[in-house]
Amino acid sequence: MIKTLRIVFLIVLVMGSVFAFTKNNSNNNDRKLKLYWFIPDGLRNDPDIFTVYKWAQEGKLPNIKKMMDKGSYGYSIPDFPSHTPTNFSTLLTGDHPNTHGISDGAIRVEGYPLNVSAISGFKANSKWTDAAWTIFEKNKLKTFLLSIPGSTPPEMSKGWTVRGRWGGWGADFYAINFQDNSDINDNQLTNKNNRLFKNGPELTEVTNSYPQKTQIENLKSFSPVKEISLDAWDNNALGFITDSTDDNKINYDTLSISFDKKQIAVSLKADQWSDWTPIKLKWRTRDDFNLYTPQKTELEKEYATIDINTNVKIKLIRLTEDGKFRIRFLYSILNNTLTSPANLADDLNKNVGPMVDFADNFPPQLVYYPEDKQTFLDEANMSLDWHKKAASYIIDKYKPEVFIQDTYTSNQMLTSKWWTGYLDPASQRYKDITDADREKLWNEVKYMYQKLDAVIGEAMSKADDKTTIVFSSDHGVAALNKEVYLNNLFAQKGWLTIKYDEKNKIYDIDWDKTKVAFLENTNIYINPKGLGGNWKRASGDDYEALRNEVIKTLTELNDNNNFPLDKYAKWEDSETVFGLPKSQSGDIVLANKIGYQWTEEVTKNGELFKTPLKSGYKQGIMAKDQKALWTSFVIMGPNIKNNYEIKNPISNADQLPTILKSIGIKSNDKFDGKVIEEIFKNN
Repeated sequence: MIKTLRIVFLIVLVMGSVFAFTKNNSNNNDRKLKLYWFIPDGLRNDPDIFTVYKWAQEGKLPNIKKMMDKGSYGYSIPDFPSHTPTNFSTLLTGDHPNTHGISDGAIRVEGYPLNVSAISGFKANSKWTDAAWTIFEKNKLKTFLLSIPGSTPPEMSKGWTVRGRWGGWGADFYAINFQDNSDINDNQLTNKNNRLFKNGPELTEVTNSYPQKTQIENLKSFSPVKEISLDAWDNNALGFITDSTDDNKINYDTLSISFDKKQIAVSLKADQWSDWTPIKLKWRTRDDFNLYTPQKTELEKEYATIDINTNVKIKLIRLTEDGKFRIRFLYSILNNTLTSPANLADDLNKNVGPMVDFADNFPPQLVYYPEDKQTFLDEANMSLDWHKKAASYIIDKYKPEVFIQDTYTSNQMLTSKWWTGYLDPASQRYKDITDADREKLWNEVKYMYQKLDAVIGEAMSKADDKTTIVFSSDHGVAALNKEVYLNNLFAQKGWLTIKYDEKNKIYDIDWDKTKVAFLENTNIYINPKGLGGNWKRASGDDYEALRNEVIKTLTELNDNNNFPLDKYAKWEDSETVFGLPKSQSGDIVLANKIGYQWTEEVTKNGELFKTPLKSGYKQGIMAKDQKALWTSFVIMGPNIKNNYEIKNPISNADQLPTILKSIGIKSNDKFDGKVIEEIFKNN
């Protein structure tokens, strides 16, 4: 009898365990609601000027309106220094910079020269805390990451990753402009602004044409043919400028391009784009393309170079009658070195098409000529159309339980030359145009927001009642009036020495002869004995005296009685004042008043203040009280209140903990951010 009871007990126990396991699994399946999170970079949303929620209520953004009606919405405030690497890390870890460890894009630390970045804020493995995708994978959620800064090198053992921007992973071919050196805009002579992040590969190649040397089939011209070498990414294309008009005048009007030096592959008139054209480029796997790091020998480059088959789309931006040119090569940045798994690139290329991730580049290149504006708008449309199509295809084909998507186009538009400075009344340029012209600019900006709204709509159309949808961004964008050349100021004080770099044709800092230097975006480095070699933080009476003298100089610096310094902290106070890690802070950390931006550039004429071409920015601003830096947080899902406006602006760090609760994940991680409890139906 006892034996029988034991058997019955064991059967009940086993059945109970099976029931509990099944129940828990069922709960897990219920708990594991799907998530689509769209995070367009640099998307301003504030209560006064860029009134996204009002535009939605007016019917201009129907999908965001639907999210507001069926969910909760409010404003989100970025962490200092209010730019991409720091705030994508904040959004995707739920922590602030002093916890997640990403204080900037280029992070300097002791033991390395100051002219190189010891740590990249865009690398996934630079973060000190787990990113969202790690948490999702631990909870067995299939996750797809599309163009997410800080997501590469890939950290997921499963799932999918496509082009984690600027993570130093894969063959990333940036667009290049070829510019006639006889038609240079004066602003282009600051050559560091022609390089990716100011010290990487060149984004604008200044070159010249010459009398035709290469004979090409079927090339006709009524004026002497001008030939151009269009060398980029080790592909040696040739351009030919011709005159198609038989009128006894020199009036060049056509650009023809040959990739094999035998036949014409592309012919364009001014303002025309080519179709996507196959091209083979070379990627130097052991070359970081950095201006300041030791370069490999030619033999090393040859043996460490791989061929990449991709596509190029070419635009003749500008061509004058006497043959001066501006040409843009836009490369698809989708290849099997930029996706995980590698074969994902082939699938997306075939079914979505060559990838245009975002418009222009950083620093912006499409800001010098009137024709650049339309080129930017063309690329913006291409990028947002690609992202819309990609969202649809990825959700249908791969059926991810978590899909996080980003595009940089919104940031590029609002920080470019053409828009924010003429739309924000705080800008000194606001009155430079008529109200009618301003209305045209608003229409262009709102069209961009509508295209983003359409990307959300594509995902919403495929969502079910277990899907949480989130629309947010990393930061807004303010109007930029003046750049402040701090290193020119330090040169005037005798603390910094400027040298001319003959090889790279730029003015630069002579570190061995420099005691004080500013490096973007917020740090000043000080050593009375010099800043050359591997940097080590100084100390002692001379150091403190010089540091205090620098602080006094900064507080007195003024531009017609406007003082650009907003706040400063010595490195030992940087965590308390700015929430930044002490180990990554310069000797002084600075915040600029809105409208001003510090720059590390040095120039021949030594100016202190300059109106830049770009008219929007975000770096170095204390965002809490500056609504221009605010952005969106909209969330809809099965347990989210409908048509609920969040009472107060939240922190970017609050988003991930809130999203995790919305999809039923209880993480063991302790976040700096808090759950926004007021948006949940049971509250």
